[in-house]
Amino acid sequence: MDETKPRSGVLWLQVFALATVQGAITLAWVIYGVYLVKLLTDFGLPDHLGRGLLIIENALAVVMEPLMGGLSDRGQRWLGTRFPFISVGVILSSALFIAIPTIVLLGRPTDGMRWVLILIIVAWSLAMTVFRSPALCLLGQYAFATKLPQAASILTLVGGLAGAIRPLASGFLLSLGPALTFAIGSFTLLGSAAVLRAVRPQTAISPAGTDPSAEKNTWVTSVSLLFGIGFCVAWGVRLALGEILPRLLQMGLPTFNVGFLMGMVSILLALFSVPAGTIATRQGNRPMMALGAVGVAGLIGALAFLPPSGVLVSLVTLCLLACLSLVLNGAIPLALSMTPASQGGLAIGMYFGGFSAAISLFGYLFAQSNQIALSSCGFMAMVAFVLAAAGILWGDRQADAT
Repeated sequence: MDETKPRSGVLWLQVFALATVQGAITLAWVIYGVYLVKLLTDFGLPDHLGRGLLIIENALAVVMEPLMGGLSDRGQRWLGTRFPFISVGVILSSALFIAIPTIVLLGRPTDGMRWVLILIIVAWSLAMTVFRSPALCLLGQYAFATKLPQAASILTLVGGLAGAIRPLASGFLLSLGPALTFAIGSFTLLGSAAVLRAVRPQTAISPAGTDPSAEKNTWVTSVSLLFGIGFCVAWGVRLALGEILPRLLQMGLPTFNVGFLMGMVSILLALFSVPAGTIATRQGNRPMMALGAVGVAGLIGALAFLPPSGVLVSLVTLCLLACLSLVLNGAIPLALSMTPASQGGLAIGMYFGGFSAAISLFGYLFAQSNQIALSSCGFMAMVAFVLAAAGILWGDRQADAT
C-alpha cells in the first residue's frame, strides 16, 4: 500500500509528530507565562510591564501570523516545502528562549541591559510566529479533507494537555529554576521539529496544489471571515475560561483550589477533542463548529440562572467543555477548507491573527478583568460565540455557492 494513501485517510505518524510541535509550542508559552513577571522583577523592571509586553506581543502577532503563513505558501509553491520557515523559526525561537533567563542570571541589571532583555523577549515572541502557521498548515498534507477534524484532534489533545501544566504545575516549574526550565522548553521545541522533519513523507497525502473550485471564491472574503471568527472565538474563550468558569466553580465548589479546578477543565477540554474530532468527521466540521459555538453561548446563559450548586455547575461545565471542544478542534480544518490549498498558510495565519487581536485588545481594555461583572462577562461571551457561529455558517454558505 502506498505510504501516502493509507486506508484511514490520515498519515498518523506524521500527525503525531506535528502534535509534538504543537505541544512544544504550548509548553514554551506556558513556561514563559509562569516566569515572565518573576524574571522582569528580578532584573529590576516593574511587574506591570509583563501585561504590557503580552499586549504588544499579541498585537504584533496580528500582522506576523498572516505574513509568515502567506510567505510559507510562496515557499511551498517555489521550493515545494514549508520546512525552511519551520526550521529557521524553531532554531531562532529556541536560541532566543534560552537567552531570556541567561540575560537575567548572568547580566548586570543596568538600563541598557534591561532594554536588551525587553527586546529579546519581544524578538522571541515574533520568532514563534515564524513557524506556527507554516507548521500547522502541514496538517492539510497529512490527512484527506474529510478526515481533518479527526487528525486535528490529536494536535488539540497534546496542546491542551501541555497547557494544563500551567494551572497544575506552576510551582513545580518555578522550583526547577529558570535556567533548567527554559532549557527544557528550548530543547523540546528543537526535538519536536527534528522529529517532524525526520518523518515527513515523500509525497503529501493531499497535494498542496490549488483547488480550482476554491479559486472561484473570493479568498479575500474568506480570510477576512477567518480573522473575524478567530477574534470572536478568542474573545469568548478568554471570558469563558478566564473569568466565568473560575468564578462559578469557586462559588459552586469552594473547598477546591481554583487552580486545580481550572487544570481539570484544561485536561477535560483536551480529552473532549478526540470525540469532537470523530463527530465532526462524521457529521461535518462546519455545522458541528457552529452548533458547538451556539451551544457554548446557550450554556453560558444557563450558568447565569443556576443556583450556586456544585453538582449543577459541574454538569453544565462538562456540557460547555464538550461544545467548546467542537469549536476549538475545528479551527484548523475550517481554515484549510475556506481557502484554496495554495493559501492554507495564510488562512491559518489569519485565524491566529484574529485570535491574537482579541487577546491583545482584551488585555488593553480590561487591565483588571476580575472586576468585570459576571453578568457582563456572560453577555460578551454569548455575543462572541453567536457571532463566531454566524461567521462559520456564512463561510459554509460561500463554499456552497461556488
